[in-house]
Amino acid sequence: MDMMRVRSVGKWTLGMVFILGMAPACSVQPSPEPLRTIQIQQTWQLQPGEQIGQHRIVAGLGEISIQMNGGSVYAPFSGQIEPTADDCVLFSSPDVPAYLFRLCGLSNPTIGTVSEGQAIGSGDYLHFATLRRQPDGTWTMVEPAKTLLERLLK
Repeated sequence: MDMMRVRSVGKWTLGMVFILGMAPACSVQPSPEPLRTIQIQQTWQLQPGEQIGQHRIVAGLGEISIQMNGGSVYAPFSGQIEPTADDCVLFSSPDVPAYLFRLCGLSNPTIGTVSEGQAIGSGDYLHFATLRRQPDGTWTMVEPAKTLLERLLK
């Protein structure tokens, strides 16, 4: 390597160190405002670590994540399964017309009409959300009933 080139790079590096050393130090300044804390009033009965049958809940706050270890998921009622754009499926049933159930993480889920108790897919984790239709036609996430999850996982 050419020595002149090494010296040039060395001078540039020393110059940058000097310039950066003169710059004000970056640090987080304490906020004049007090930190805001809020208390969430919503409590969920199902908590991570609880068991549904042979399966452990691993996460949840609206959407419940259940460790499946390759286990099957079953239709809780007779109904319809439709694919979504995000590789999940929506389950609907005339038995519970105000609700949609969103299931993510299933391998090769059944699409179309299913009967109560029919296997609809399997996976390592099931990410499950219960959606309830509001009077204005929108949907909101609600906590799933433990009995519903037991029917899914029987």
